Amino acid sequence: MTRYIAFLRAINVGGRTVKMEELRAIFAGLGFAAVETFIASGNVIFTADEKDAPALQQRIEEQLHRALGYEVTTFLRTDAEVAAIARYAPFPAPVLAAAGALNVALLATPLAPASEQRLLDLRNAIDDFHVDGREVYWLCRTRQSESTFSNTIFERATGQRATFRGMRTLQRLAAKYPPRP
Repeated sequence: MTRYIAFLRAINVGGRTVKMEELRAIFAGLGFAAVETFIASGNVIFTADEKDAPALQQRIEEQLHRALGYEVTTFLRTDAEVAAIARYAPFPAPVLAAAGALNVALLATPLAPASEQRLLDLRNAIDDFHVDGREVYWLCRTRQSESTFSNTIFERATGQRATFRGMRTLQRLAAKYPPRP
């Protein structure tokens, strides 16, 4: 069985509230085992026999739409992938130490070169970006409230949906759910 972490976009934002027990029930209803949630921002941990992550992701999105009545884009990662994201150092240590925040955009597929360039063109004195496969690391040198960057701006620039998580959240997930042998 593979342990997955589902990162859900648009859970408990924009006036929509989903209780974590409801999310767990939806995932358990799909036949997944060991279903847990991690903080109330749409992180669902579960195990499944299925190895076809894109098909699994689509099945989850369809069930969430049926159950909640709106689209919930889902980004799946295995526990090993989350551990790799949490260990990754996209910027030099002194830069990270001085930063206000480091966030990670989770994508379904890597950015096309033109989309990556449009994102990198958004770099400025406050915001910097690093692309690594299906993850984009956003370094905010100040408080995020001082930045004009957002998920909406990201999606307009790249043409792709994403969900953002703070690096600390990903590190906590990796520590709590280390890769299984």
